[in-house]
Amino acid sequence: MPPRSYPTARQKRLGAELRKLRERAGMSGTEAAAFLGGERAQISHIESARYGVSAERVRRLAAHYSATDKHLVDALADMAEERGKGWWEDYRGILSPGFLDVAELEHHAQYIRAIQMLYIPGIFQTEDYARELIRGGVTELPASEVNTRAEHRIRRRKIFDRPTPTPFDAFVHEAALRMRYCTVDTMRAQLEFLADVSHWPSVTIRVIPFTAQVTSSVHSMMYAGAQIPALDTVQLDSAFDSGFLDAEAQLSRYRALLDSVDSISLNVSESRKYIQRIAQEM
Repeated sequence: MPPRSYPTARQKRLGAELRKLRERAGMSGTEAAAFLGGERAQISHIESARYGVSAERVRRLAAHYSATDKHLVDALADMAEERGKGWWEDYRGILSPGFLDVAELEHHAQYIRAIQMLYIPGIFQTEDYARELIRGGVTELPASEVNTRAEHRIRRRKIFDRPTPTPFDAFVHEAALRMRYCTVDTMRAQLEFLADVSHWPSVTIRVIPFTAQVTSSVHSMMYAGAQIPALDTVQLDSAFDSGFLDAEAQLSRYRALLDSVDSISLNVSESRKYIQRIAQEM
């Protein structure tokens, strides 16, 4: 199997978790490679996701590392078995890998909780609103790039077309509902669509009103729940990049952040009426 030139964030996560298991066992890469009958570089390539690894090898390594968390080992073995290419791979070499990693993260998430302070959450954006946001960036993009990014953003909604749609809780600040990144008609249509989205079976939209007291630590982010909590991931959202966090202390901090926002947000019914009222005021 040829080495991967550009491993995905999920493939890197699998390699990183295998490295953690090895380090907890106090074992060097050379010792682990000797167990597999190879050289130190073999373990390095597996842990950096340059090389794929089979579920059987994951279980052999976990046993060799005396890993006792059966649920974690099972989850890592399942990740190793993921061989099919998702729809986002259609954009490989066309869009930045970060866009693909977000789609892959959403696809595999057992549930998603998100905070968005300044924009409508990307997965719920209308095509016209998305285009205006993308065109409004610092760098002027070709029309084809704008169209492709908007198309990719809309396709992320596939997670709601499954027999069991992904549960998605979105906390949207009132500022995001009122900021004018586009024409009045486009913004009104976006808000009306967001109100419709709030009726989707697996989606809840909660508004953080201006009147709510928000701490300076609240910012846009997405929390993707995994098969087991130890494999949860936080994606930080910014205008120029997206980063992924997975250390337990970081995950705990963002769970607390989500809980704090939950306590100051309007309920689902109030939020829907709030969104509809702002749309009517446009």
